[in-house]
Amino acid sequence: MPVDAGNWRSVAGLTADSDFVSPVTYYLCLCSYGGLWQPLAVEQSGETVGFVMWGEDDDHSRWIGGLVVDAGRRRRGIGRATVRALQERFAAEPGCPNVALSYSPENTAARDLYASLGFHETGEREDDEVVARWPCG
Repeated sequence: MPVDAGNWRSVAGLTADSDFVSPVTYYLCLCSYGGLWQPLAVEQSGETVGFVMWGEDDDHSRWIGGLVVDAGRRRRGIGRATVRALQERFAAEPGCPNVALSYSPENTAARDLYASLGFHETGEREDDEVVARWPCG
């Protein structure tokens, strides 16, 4: 669900509790002022449980970034379900060659999650992070 005037406070109140992600408020600012990213609230049973942002690159690749699941709700499949939902959404959009994301090479939990969802490391780097892609087609 898009982040809007009705839910931004609950999104901003999420606790990242990880050395591998930034605070959600940073991601919200990036979405507001960076010109690329679109923010989404992750909801479960009417409650905000996470955040993710997405963008479209010049080559029409869709990017997933800033995935945060609230600290008290981690390891319950929320991150996996969020990425799967975005994969389905982007695969249904015409002209999507692939879905890309990046993560710290030390973040083995992210590497394992994304690999289990079909993402393959490409050898590309985004700053100090590893890039992995999933083909839309």
